[in-house]
Amino acid sequence: MQEKPIPSSYHNTTWHCDKKHSIISTNPSTKEALGEFGLCSEKDYLNMIKHAKKSQITWRNIPAPKRGEMIRKIGEKFRQHKDNLAKIITLEVGKITQEALGEVQEVIDMAEFAVGQSRMLYGNTISSERKEHRLYEQWHPYGVCGIITAFNFPMAVWAWNAFLALITGNTIIWKPSLKTPLCAVTIQKICNEVISEMNYPEVISLLLSNDEMTQKFIKNRDIDIISFTGSCQVGQQVATQVHSRFGKCILELGGNNAIIVDKNANLDLAIPAIVFGAVGTAGQRCTTTRRVFIHKSQLKTICTQLIDAYKQVSIGDPAHPDTLMGPLIDDNAVKQFKKTISRIQQQGGRILTGGKPHTLGKNYVQPTLVAASAAMKITQEENFAPICYLIPYENIQEAIDWQNNVNQGLSSALFTDSLQTAEYFLSANGSDCGIANINIGTSGAEIGGAFGGEKHTGGGREAGSDAWKSYMRRQTVTINWGEDLPLSQGITFNIQSIKKKSRS
Repeated sequence: MQEKPIPSSYHNTTWHCDKKHSIISTNPSTKEALGEFGLCSEKDYLNMIKHAKKSQITWRNIPAPKRGEMIRKIGEKFRQHKDNLAKIITLEVGKITQEALGEVQEVIDMAEFAVGQSRMLYGNTISSERKEHRLYEQWHPYGVCGIITAFNFPMAVWAWNAFLALITGNTIIWKPSLKTPLCAVTIQKICNEVISEMNYPEVISLLLSNDEMTQKFIKNRDIDIISFTGSCQVGQQVATQVHSRFGKCILELGGNNAIIVDKNANLDLAIPAIVFGAVGTAGQRCTTTRRVFIHKSQLKTICTQLIDAYKQVSIGDPAHPDTLMGPLIDDNAVKQFKKTISRIQQQGGRILTGGKPHTLGKNYVQPTLVAASAAMKITQEENFAPICYLIPYENIQEAIDWQNNVNQGLSSALFTDSLQTAEYFLSANGSDCGIANINIGTSGAEIGGAFGGEKHTGGGREAGSDAWKSYMRRQTVTINWGEDLPLSQGITFNIQSIKKKSRS
């Protein structure tokens, strides 16, 4: 561990961390300290916002494809250092190597997407009802975009937001999870290098802040838009504070995701999808599979196969190539795991496998399968751990109703070889989630599609499709290129006397 805190550093400016306040980053696999990081001082917080506002005036006037060129170079840096960046994620988050490499690749892919999108910030031309008029819409940046991210995807979620916010002409201030400061400082260093090489203004800033300063950040009227990724409970508080000052808010919150396994499902697809969805990242994804609804005719077979598959999940050092599940993020996560298991048993759930802290100690736990019923209140909650409920159902409508009968609406999946069942699941009568999959699991979304969900998941969209519009304000424009002044909706307004006076 370093003797002195690492100060927050920003492009071409000397900043000072508050030496009285610092945080220690810890390896969740070993509980060893990785480094000590100084938190941003009040003075630097105010300077950061001042510089972000000033830089945005220059940045918004740089052509969007030129802004995209900066993102391309940042993506190239990530590609050059992919292996080492993945090792940092594994060290600080506990993700297995394959998942960590996948996250860095997601940053690279998002950069490539954003570069192309920088040439496609389209507005629509609309047919005007008035002669010699042109009606169209265009898009402008909001200004300063605040990005608040969680620990579980310390690089990818930043990229989803930052790259789109930047190509659309906003400057960004990133407030990462204090559980992953090493990942954040590493990203900032890469961005600083590219910004310096291109001689661009300070458009990317890093805010390592405590709760008090984060609250000030959220409430600050100079932060035009805030994208928040985290729990439903905290997201609701953020939204209330941002909306109270009429700010713009993008929310990507929790998920209580379900897989429905139909009686006609291909189990060679369903079983590995369930295991990866429930066990990947030790159950610490917003898209983690938490509930599996199984047709009663398949229940015994699927339970047997899943128990057997869980016994094959190797748990241990996430850097080892054979490991399939690493640790939870910290002691508190382990405590919540234990508490959830206790509540499951109190409500009548039966542990089929797992359910205990792992013999490895530290932050390791056993991946857990639970025989449950839809009536158990705990199945309504998002547990951020590798705990998966197996629930039998009678018919597809019952399964869909149970799937939808939770506050969250992020990801959903159906395994079936029935075209009719698949189409029903995808219809307005089916899944109410922002993501609906057929014959693939709930986890592992591609960046080409907009990512996000409904209800308490927040309704925000990030990454692909037209998610870029969330970072811009729409402006409707009407141009009269004629010599008359016709009104819309056929309204007539006699102004002949005014015309005569103006001509005289």
